[in-house]
Amino acid sequence: MADETTNGAAAPADQQQQPVMPTLKIMAQFIRDMSFENIAAQKGVQGEGQPDIQVQVNLDAKKRTVEKQFEVAIKLNINAKTKESGDMIFGLELDYAGIFFIDNVPDEQMHPFLLIECPRMLFPFVRRIVSDVTRDGGFPPLNLDQIDFVALYRQEIARRAAAQQAAPSAEV
Repeated sequence: MADETTNGAAAPADQQQQPVMPTLKIMAQFIRDMSFENIAAQKGVQGEGQPDIQVQVNLDAKKRTVEKQFEVAIKLNINAKTKESGDMIFGLELDYAGIFFIDNVPDEQMHPFLLIECPRMLFPFVRRIVSDVTRDGGFPPLNLDQIDFVALYRQEIARRAAAQQAAPSAEV
């Protein structure tokens, strides 16, 4: 009997010490906007040799009117050019968004959570769309390399800090 009481009393104390784990659920995901232009076919040019592919990634996050819901978007701008002449082969713009339910994330950690964890969950779907669209557009499927969203977030924070430091000195 004494053991049951001790175990019963110890359980609530253990539960109080356990941190509350964040909750992240994808409520919906969708293509907000997409454009693909096969410029080589429009000009009647054959894509020869290895293309030079440039990928630009932008992230956006905002709170929705529904409590604990956020919208996060990955915006890709992909341009393929010939290495020799620099002529455009194709261009792809994709704005892919997800609606997330997020709970138990402290306010000071919400910004990095939205711009790191949420895009990380959306990226496999973005990668598949890019692969399918480029293949259906008449090219070999473009399989995007994994994106390091932590590094991307840190670069943006550093860029903003540098811009803020430069702004006061520009006013002087």
